[in-house]
Amino acid sequence: MLSLIWGSSFILIKRSLVGYTPLQVGGLRIIFASALLFVFGYKSLKTLSKTDWKWVGIAGLCSSFFPPFFFALAQTEISSGITSILNSVAPLFTTLVGLALFGLSLKRRQVLGVLIGLLGTVVLIAAGMENNVNQNYWYALFIIFAALGYAFNINIIKKYLSHLTPLAVTTASFGVAFFPALIILICTGLFQQFTGDSAMHEAIWYIMALAFLGTALANILFNKLIKLSSPVFAASVTYLIPLVAVLWGFLDGENISVLQLLGGLIILLGVWLVNRKKVIVL
Repeated sequence: MLSLIWGSSFILIKRSLVGYTPLQVGGLRIIFASALLFVFGYKSLKTLSKTDWKWVGIAGLCSSFFPPFFFALAQTEISSGITSILNSVAPLFTTLVGLALFGLSLKRRQVLGVLIGLLGTVVLIAAGMENNVNQNYWYALFIIFAALGYAFNINIIKKYLSHLTPLAVTTASFGVAFFPALIILICTGLFQQFTGDSAMHEAIWYIMALAFLGTALANILFNKLIKLSSPVFAASVTYLIPLVAVLWGFLDGENISVLQLLGGLIILLGVWLVNRKKVIVL
């Protein structure tokens, strides 16, 4: 379910950018999602202690505030399908962050998996720069930073916030992101532009779908998955996201080369090695 929802988010971002700037798309996504979550989850905020709020503040900035802006900025220069494939480095980063800062142990094959995954990312970016000269692949760094933010968020929730309900964690995280996002929206002049812009009127429906389904609902489900499983397993939801997103991109007229698909497969191979619990002996 998460893969279907998040895999469809990339095409929704693409359609939203027709009427709005990247900062407006990211800001509205946060504002709408926060409003919906507060309606259903405001009572759950009472369960958070002062210590919980400290970790929620960090996790909220890493996962709920910066990534919505980063993805929108990236898709001004990179296709939605390629963006989704780049996002599949999240499990690799989750492992590295967990190893460095949260006491996770790493086996030899997992180190190999991390290196293979990073190699796939380089292949994907290089292929994109060669085959799509009109796309600025420096914007891939926004996806890398977003994936790194998700890695910190997952490890923080698993280690420090797993005693809270997924609704409480999600509502609090977006509560942290709400006011900074609102300030950014005001600074973009959105409210003055909206009245007479027909493109904005049409694109607002894509942003609402992105906020309610791809952000609020998806984050509740994802935080539930983190609570039920390991951090790296939860991050592995990105296995299937590219398949959904690339299909949407293809239906929308995007082109993806064989070499780019190879880069995506290399990334998934690296993630598979990192997550595999047993080594096949031939």
